[in-house]
Amino acid sequence: SGSLMLPQVEDIVGNWYSWLETQPEYEQFFSDQRILNHVRQKQHNYWQEFMTGDINENYVKQRRIIGETHARIGLSMTVFFAGMSIFDQLFSDMVKKQNLAENEQMKMSDAIAKQLHLDAGIVCEMFTYMMNELISGQSKALLEMSTPVTEIWQGILLLPVVGIVDSKRSQDIMNSVLGMIAKTQAKEFILDISGVAVIDTAVANYLIKITKATRLMGCESTISGLSPAIAQTIVQLGIDVGTVNTTSTMMDALNKAFQRQNLKIVGI
Repeated sequence: SGSLMLPQVEDIVGNWYSWLETQPEYEQFFSDQRILNHVRQKQHNYWQEFMTGDINENYVKQRRIIGETHARIGLSMTVFFAGMSIFDQLFSDMVKKQNLAENEQMKMSDAIAKQLHLDAGIVCEMFTYMMNELISGQSKALLEMSTPVTEIWQGILLLPVVGIVDSKRSQDIMNSVLGMIAKTQAKEFILDISGVAVIDTAVANYLIKITKATRLMGCESTISGLSPAIAQTIVQLGIDVGTVNTTSTMMDALNKAFQRQNLKIVGI
C-alpha cells in the first residue's frame, strides 16, 4: 500500500505546509526560509520512510529525534498532534483517489492510521522524557539556590532554610552542609529554620541527624529560629532532641558559636 502512496508524498507535504502557514506557530518557528527548507526536506524524508513501512531501529530513532526536537525548541505536543491529524486527513483523501476496491481502501487507511499512532506514541514518549529531564534539572538548580551554605565567618557556616522542608530536601541539605564542612574545615554550623512554618516527624528527625553528622566531622551545629509552633510540635511528637543545640534567634546562635570559638565582636 505504501508503494502506491510514495509518488504522492510531495503533494501531501505541500498541502500540509499550506495548512501550517495558517497556524500561529508558523511565524515563531518557521519564519527563517533556511530553517523552513531544511525542515521541509526532513518532512519529505520522514514520510517517504513512513510509506516504505520498514519499521526498524533507525525508524524509531528518527521519531525519537522529533520528540527531542519539539521539547528542545518548545514546540508543544498539541501542535504535533494537530499536524498528525491533518496528515491523516490528507492521506485519507489521497487513498480515496486511488480507485481501489472499498475493502482495499479500508485496509490501506487502517494501516496508515496504525502507523501514525505508532509514530505519535514514540514522539510523545520522547517528548515527555525530555520535558521531565528539563523539569528535573530546573528543580535541582532551584534546590541548589534554596540551600546556600555560606561561610559567614572563618570557620562558621550558616544555612537559612525557607519554605517547605520534606525528607528529600532534608537529605539535600545534609549533603550540601557536609560537603561545605569538608571544603572549609568549619567548626560551627548554624541551621536557621525561622522561615519554615511546619515540620513533621521525619523532617525533625532529619534535622537532628544533620547535627549529629556534622559533629562526627568535628563541627558543632546549632538549630536557630525555632518558632513556638515548631517547638510544641517537636515536644508533642515526642522527638528526643538530646544534645542538639537550639536557639530562638539566629543572633543567639551566632553569639554562642563565637563563644565556643573564643571569638568576640568589639566596637572600634
